[in-house]
Amino acid sequence: MSAEQATGSSELAREREHVALLYARLDELRERTAAQLDAVRRQEVTGTHQNRSERDAFATLHTDRLAQLWAVENGLCFGRLDRAEGDRLYVGRLGLSDDQQDQLQVDWRTPAAQAFYRATAAHPEGVVRRRHISTRGRVVTGVDDEVLDLDALSEADKETLNGEAALLAALAARRTGRMGDIVATIQAEQDRIIRDELDGILVVQGGPGTGKTAVALHRAAYLLYTYRDRLARRGVLVIGPNPAFLRYIEQVLPSLGETDVLLTSAAGLFPGVEATAEDEPEVARLKGDLRMVDVVAAAVRDRQRLPRGGRLELSVDGDDVVLDRQVVDRARQRARRSRRPHNLARRTFVREVVAALSTQIVAKRGAHLLDDEDLAEIRAELRTDPDVREALDGLWPHLTPQRLLAELYADRGALSRACRDVLTAEETALLARPSGSPWTVGDVALLDEAAELLGSDADPDEEEALRREQERRERAYAEEVLGVLGLDGYVSAEQLASRYAAAPDYLTTAERAAGDREWAFGHVVVDEAQELSPMAWRLVMRRCPTKSMTLVGDVAQTAALAGARSWQEVLEPHAGTRWRQAELTVNYRTPAEVMELANRVLAGLAPGVEPARAVRESGEPPVVVAVPAGALAERVAVAAAEEQALVGEGKVAVLAPASLLPAVRAAVAAAVPDAVVEGGPKALDAPVAVLSVRESKGLEFDSVVVVEPAGLVAGSARGTSDLYVALTRTTRRLTVVHAEPLPDALR
Repeated sequence: MSAEQATGSSELAREREHVALLYARLDELRERTAAQLDAVRRQEVTGTHQNRSERDAFATLHTDRLAQLWAVENGLCFGRLDRAEGDRLYVGRLGLSDDQQDQLQVDWRTPAAQAFYRATAAHPEGVVRRRHISTRGRVVTGVDDEVLDLDALSEADKETLNGEAALLAALAARRTGRMGDIVATIQAEQDRIIRDELDGILVVQGGPGTGKTAVALHRAAYLLYTYRDRLARRGVLVIGPNPAFLRYIEQVLPSLGETDVLLTSAAGLFPGVEATAEDEPEVARLKGDLRMVDVVAAAVRDRQRLPRGGRLELSVDGDDVVLDRQVVDRARQRARRSRRPHNLARRTFVREVVAALSTQIVAKRGAHLLDDEDLAEIRAELRTDPDVREALDGLWPHLTPQRLLAELYADRGALSRACRDVLTAEETALLARPSGSPWTVGDVALLDEAAELLGSDADPDEEEALRREQERRERAYAEEVLGVLGLDGYVSAEQLASRYAAAPDYLTTAERAAGDREWAFGHVVVDEAQELSPMAWRLVMRRCPTKSMTLVGDVAQTAALAGARSWQEVLEPHAGTRWRQAELTVNYRTPAEVMELANRVLAGLAPGVEPARAVRESGEPPVVVAVPAGALAERVAVAAAEEQALVGEGKVAVLAPASLLPAVRAAVAAAVPDAVVEGGPKALDAPVAVLSVRESKGLEFDSVVVVEPAGLVAGSARGTSDLYVALTRTTRRLTVVHAEPLPDALR
């Protein structure tokens, strides 16, 4: 066992002992409160109304307290503050004291816990070390430290550091002067980002190993804590493939993390649709292109049609009427001039057509024989007549975004009309697909664009019918309740139903926001922001009209063909110059030996990007292994097993091109029994995981085995970016296994 692992084990044992003490106290308080509640309930109540009220008040008090004590079972303790004065303060979901009133833990919402969220190295607020404590059930599974004042930390305490703090302390201890300046630079950069103001768009640009995801997590916690009253009303949207965001927020901000933060990937940004498929790269690029704004708009206009053949002949209750091209065109022009979304403008269209048809019927029946009531009845008949409704639906249908896009993709004629003068014939053909195909990630932004143009997706007639049916059911239920309670004559069914309908909505902010496409969030955090397409950015900007955002990414790692090449290119169309960029310039996580190799790839990938300074040396240079083509998968499996033995309790990732993944997965599964070879959430905690480069983005591993670099480069138009990402996922060891000749940058 290494010294680092020994330190981790001893600190884990120390925190497990304290957390066990907290749970023992929690169990004791539960038993005591339950006994008090039971005693109150058994108490005989005689005498005055006041006596009964007092008993009920005590019962309510104990019931609420017991519910509170049970609600904190998971994640009871999640942090510790070591202060300059020498005392320690544990932070958790509930304040706890022993019978002598000595504090065991403070509630995260109290002023005493404020430094846990607000302290930084530049503004330590009397804190020397901040420790994050991870638990599963009642067991501590990990500790991670941040040192806010290294000079104030004793040598003995330095030996107990874990995680990122251990990295920084090791850097500072190696030598004075330059290395001390580097640590100060890291801390100053992080402080500026974490404490930056809530308003406006902040871009956190950072290369591999700069800790940008961790800094963004701390910023999210800082904002949620500092502005929790403001953000609780509107919620925070976190977009990104990295589940670390939600894990962290749920851990350190219990009530906010559970109720006011909505985490989703780009695939889940349109309510009611979970995109489960991926487009081919060229199709994804096209769907992310801003020209699709014009395509979707043209598709909507194409569904506002004139009669084929110039006229439609209808029979309404024995009266023959004609819908000719001129009548429909006039109604269409008036509906379009309303400037309302398609489904709302449809009401104008229907009104105009019905008016024209009613004029024909009135002329046939004799205007002098009809009064206003007769005219209203004729119009009502026209609106409900099946033939008229069918004609109206054909000329100006009520559309949902899903119906519009699905029918567009499946109808080559409609697709050709919508794409005319916007896309080439070859590009148009890329969008075609059979009816019933699953939604892709690229479709999500197009569905949102369509929703903007269509307006409400609720059919007015269906909406009214549903409303009446709901009222009928509520009234019937109210009548039944009144009958059971014997309250007939005291309260009417209508009054009771009305009060029931007005009851408060107990959905959390996050739950309400998840189902409401038009919800405006108080703040948006985007991880791997460089991967979003221009169309996806239009969607994101709609979700936060105030444009209060934190965007985290690295344009040098962009893999998506429609992704960002520069932040200016992404943000100027939406925010002009009203955005700011903070850059993390020091790579203190990825070994310098690895970055020397990776930076050669970066030089060809993004010549204008200045690489972050790599300041940590591992003493373990990358290993490059050449093998015969037929032995590649087996040699990769051997390397994975060797690396697992070398890193002990650390994590190993095998990153391979898509074309080689099946063979590599089979070989590693056979050689390493506890490996997770199918990707997904389980891979995050696996000792050995086989992943695509896309699945590895934003993650770190103690050792990485990169398979066939030439295959990664050839695998997509952004293959060089994939290679750069793969090389920089390690924090300790790197092995490259190849059968094909290496790319020039790696020779």
